[in-house]
Amino acid sequence: MGTKDPRIDAYIEKSADFAKPILTRLRKLVHKGCPDVVETIKWGMPAFDYKGPLCGMAAFKQHCAFGFWKAALLFDDKNAADNAKVTWGAPGREPIPAKITSADDLPSDAAILAMIKKAVKLNDEGVKLPRTSKTRKPLPMPKDFEAALKKSKRAAANFEAFSPSCKREYIEWITEAKREETRQKRIATAVEWIAEGKQRNWKYQTTKKKAE
Repeated sequence: MGTKDPRIDAYIEKSADFAKPILTRLRKLVHKGCPDVVETIKWGMPAFDYKGPLCGMAAFKQHCAFGFWKAALLFDDKNAADNAKVTWGAPGREPIPAKITSADDLPSDAAILAMIKKAVKLNDEGVKLPRTSKTRKPLPMPKDFEAALKKSKRAAANFEAFSPSCKREYIEWITEAKREETRQKRIATAVEWIAEGKQRNWKYQTTKKKAE
């Protein structure tokens, strides 16, 4: 027999009124399609496990989402090549909308149950998700950031020695600034941190090490 997690009851209760019937219906269908499913909370959202991750749901301010962990293998449509990129946290493959605003947006119970049972079969058979390349192209270096780094030999040298992922974190942080004033402040802070050999998320890393 499956198990229910009281934290999911609380999650549904705290959700917006429009979301409650959607989440309740999806939860009921998951248990119907997989009687041995185990409920839990992952990343702050309701999740369902059966011999590994199965599926999950979430409620937001104006919509809900429902997705399968192995969506890449679950949907065999003309966009199969794109499915290799679809995993947990990326719902929206047909026939499930990416944004569910009412129960009417969902397919029939029979269609959802069929998807759940197919996902259960994948876990029963131990089928794993295909490996995808995590290599990303380097982001272009912002000219103002580059100019600021050149003014500090130590910062420039440290930045050059950073891994591609560390460089990307700094560049993304700077380019995501919406205001020019914010951008310039981030550049100044980045140069200061980099000169000290600090990565973008050094504060979190320090906290994590202490916790360990």
